[in-house]
Amino acid sequence: MNDATAALKESVGRYGIWSPHLRAEDPEGRGERAEAAAELEQLGFGALWLGGSGSARQAAPLIEATSRIVVGTSIQSVWEHEASAAAASFAELEVSHPGRFVLGLGVSHGPRVEGYSRPYSKMVDYLDELDKAGMRPGHRLLAALGPKMLDLSRDRAAGALPYLVTPEHTAQARERLGEGPLLAPEFKVVLDADPARARATARAYLAMYLQFPNYTNNFLRLGFTDADIADGGSDRLIDALFAWGDDDTIRTRVTAFLDAGADHVALQVVEADTALTPREGWRRLASLLA
Repeated sequence: MNDATAALKESVGRYGIWSPHLRAEDPEGRGERAEAAAELEQLGFGALWLGGSGSARQAAPLIEATSRIVVGTSIQSVWEHEASAAAASFAELEVSHPGRFVLGLGVSHGPRVEGYSRPYSKMVDYLDELDKAGMRPGHRLLAALGPKMLDLSRDRAAGALPYLVTPEHTAQARERLGEGPLLAPEFKVVLDADPARARATARAYLAMYLQFPNYTNNFLRLGFTDADIADGGSDRLIDALFAWGDDDTIRTRVTAFLDAGADHVALQVVEADTALTPREGWRRLASLLA
C-alpha cells in the first residue's frame, strides 16, 4: 500500500454519505448543499460521494464549505469527461485543498452511452491518459464489480467503489484486491421498520438499475436467479441490497460490510420522495452508527 492510499483510507474513515443531491448544480441550492456538507462533517462522516457522474467542479463548493471531509465522484463516467480535463481539474483542487478530492471513475452503462463498446479497454486507455497527464494512481478509485475491473482497481488505482452490492461481493472483492487497496462499497438504507412500506420504497428505487446488465449480471454471479431479478426484484434481492428495519437491524447490516473486508461504506439513504435531500435521514443514520 502506497502512502497516498494509506492517507486516503485514514481520511475517509469507516462511513461516508453517497447522494445525488450533493451533485446538483442549481445556483439556488448551492447554499443548502454547502450547509448540508458542513453538517455531515460535524456528524462524523469521513467522505461525501457525489452520486452519478459528478466532477471536480461539483465537488469544489463542498470542499470549500468544509475543513476535513473528503469529497469524491461516484462515479465520473469515462465517456463524458476527457481524461486530460479530469486530471487538470484534480490538480487544481489538489493544490488548493490537498488530499480532499478523490476521482472515482466508471464505465457507465450501454443503454446510457451512444457507441458504447469494449468498456474495459476504454477504462485502460483512460487510465493511460491520466498517467500521461501526471495524475498518480493513489488519487483515483474505480467503480468495479467484475473480476477484471477489480484487478484494474488493484493495479492502476487506489482501490474500488463497488455500487449496488452485498457483503458477499465485498468479501470476494477483498480477496481479489488484497489488503492494500481501499474497498468502499456503496450500500442503500431505508430508514423504515415497516416491511411492506420499506420494500416498496426500495423496489421503486431499484427499478432503474434492473435495466442495466452490469448490475443484473453481477447479481447472477452472486447467486441470485433470473426470478429474483424479474418483476421489480424479489424480496430476497431487495433485502440483500437494502438495509431496512429498526436501528439495531440497520446497524448490523452496515457492519456486515466492514466484517466482510470493506474499509469504508458509502451509505445512501433512500426515501420515497427522491426529490428531497434526506438530511433528517442522514442525522438518524449518524446517530445509530455512533
